[in-house]
Amino acid sequence: MAHAVTAPGSPPARSNEPLNADSVRRARIDLAACLRWAARNGLEEGICNHFSAVLPERPDLILVNPYGLAFAEVTASSLLLCDFHGNVVEGEGQPEATAFHIHAELHRLKPRARAAFHTHMPYSTALAMLEGEPLLWAGQTALRFYGRIAVDEDYNGLALDASEGRRIAESAGEADVVFLKNHGVMVLGETIAEAWDDLYYLERAAQAQVLAMSTGRTLKTVPEAIVRHVAAQEAAGRAESARLHLESVKRVLARDEPAFLA
Repeated sequence: MAHAVTAPGSPPARSNEPLNADSVRRARIDLAACLRWAARNGLEEGICNHFSAVLPERPDLILVNPYGLAFAEVTASSLLLCDFHGNVVEGEGQPEATAFHIHAELHRLKPRARAAFHTHMPYSTALAMLEGEPLLWAGQTALRFYGRIAVDEDYNGLALDASEGRRIAESAGEADVVFLKNHGVMVLGETIAEAWDDLYYLERAAQAQVLAMSTGRTLKTVPEAIVRHVAAQEAAGRAESARLHLESVKRVLARDEPAFLA
């Protein structure tokens, strides 16, 4: 169930730095593309999940999908530009309440998290519902996440105030992926492309693990030395691979769903 954010409790306190129209447009297109492609891959849940990104030259402002739109409906121009108090600077509508309370606090407390993607995507959420470590080092795709995962063990209900957002942000530590037990996942990235790339491959890794576990046979895990080696290999080219991944998504969408650019 989604909730509209309540009226902001604090006045805007924004920088006087003007917006760079070109960079804002690029960020809007990139974030809208991620939302559309997530919908194609079944990674959203109703209107309850949310992606956000800090503007490149304005760390006091974030783009986020608006309350009430499915991922498949989002366009570049329908994304909301908000400050950390929930004031809408550009766009029509309001952010979803949990989106504002979680994402604003994450971006405020974790400046390196320029993008934050929260979903209840099915396989990753299934692993978040189990006791113990959610992701096991048994498949190659999973190994890219070695040393990059945090687990928030304390589900406290819907994040309808800033305190829950702060608690989740603190649980993230320096991780890029947070499994929220009994809830879903949060993926953080220094760029929109990197957050998207990790979100996509996290769900693929989780899907493979759940399918393997469903056989009832024992998982064959990878020795830790090899896990570390592969994780280092993945890290070396991850940013460029993520950029190219998102560029490919935008090309396909421009061909098949050009309305996302509106």
